[in-house]
Amino acid sequence: MIIFELLKKKHMKLGLIVIGTLAVTGLAMAQTSTTGASVDSTFRPITTAAPFLTISPDARHAALGDAGAATSADANSAYWNPAKLVFIDKSYGGGVSVTPWLGKITNDMWITYLSAFYKLTHEQAFAFGFKYFDLGDFYARSAANEPEGTFNPKEFSLDFTYSRLLTENFSVGLTGRYIHSNLLGSYNGTSITDTKPGNSVAADLGVYYTKALKGAKTNSLSMAAVISNIGAKISYSDDNNKDFIPTNLRLGAAYTTELDPYNSFTFALDFNKLMVPSPDENNNIPDKSLLGGMFGSFSDAPDGFSEEIKEIIVNMGVEYWYKHTFAGRVGYFSESREKGNRKYMTIGVGFVKDRFGFDVAYLVPTNGRENPLAETVRFSLLFQIKAEENQETVTDPN
Repeated sequence: MIIFELLKKKHMKLGLIVIGTLAVTGLAMAQTSTTGASVDSTFRPITTAAPFLTISPDARHAALGDAGAATSADANSAYWNPAKLVFIDKSYGGGVSVTPWLGKITNDMWITYLSAFYKLTHEQAFAFGFKYFDLGDFYARSAANEPEGTFNPKEFSLDFTYSRLLTENFSVGLTGRYIHSNLLGSYNGTSITDTKPGNSVAADLGVYYTKALKGAKTNSLSMAAVISNIGAKISYSDDNNKDFIPTNLRLGAAYTTELDPYNSFTFALDFNKLMVPSPDENNNIPDKSLLGGMFGSFSDAPDGFSEEIKEIIVNMGVEYWYKHTFAGRVGYFSESREKGNRKYMTIGVGFVKDRFGFDVAYLVPTNGRENPLAETVRFSLLFQIKAEENQETVTDPN
């Protein structure tokens, strides 16, 4: 076995975060807790390969506590719900988002997300997404504690999305995804010879419904359901050692009310549950097929229904807009202590001028100052254009 430690202070503070200390034994590596919570018989977080797929990539939805299934469409909609993309009121555009990850601990881990969309017709839209996770530099030491240099793990996913309007209020969407997870990076030591990068393909399926409500004010209600990362297990060694990717069910709703022509509020609420096997009493992951793991995930927790409920993550947020130009956002993310204990508030602001927009989000843990997610900041830059902006008016000479 070989132990890899993060450069600088990464190995000193990460606690149970597997990307802080990686044990490579020919098996896949997976994420557990992000808080360093004490391990006991009831502490059974669900583990998966490629957990970077579930990290919120953009600042707007990160500021809403990671609620995004049913919020209004923007250039990053395909990540949250491929179905709602077709409701975007622009013709084409894109964005770039950057997150210095675990910035309180280290300064060389980054998540970058690139997105682009094109609305082909009123009923159809396409999108592209690229998510890149640079885990920074690691020290490598052999079992004899001999140095073997440094290496830089990297992961990425490549997405293509199609969104289709079925009625004026209802849409569906599909995303195809390629996933590459290279946890050894450029490692060229001799202690590991049977470990390789992991690859997989996956799909997201989403539905979205939105409708204006009758009343004195301009109100609307949106509802959504998304199953993301439906795909094959990842292997980092051979076919006998495979790990689930984070297949996830997200249910969401959003209510928007315009107080007057200048001020509006949106209230968003999401529920998330990983559709992968729960750990058994010994914290081992059962060996199941893809479909067996997905459908069995609603009834396989050792403590029954009470533990299944604890596997649901709650995301909620409030977004305020002034003149559709300035935005203020606040949110909350809540995960059961036994399933990871991530609890934090989020705040953020946004600004839109003509074709361009800028968002920033900040994370504030509510369960301890030493939380490695503390002080996480995200930045997003968007551009969105309507086709008519590029059309010139032609005057009839007659």
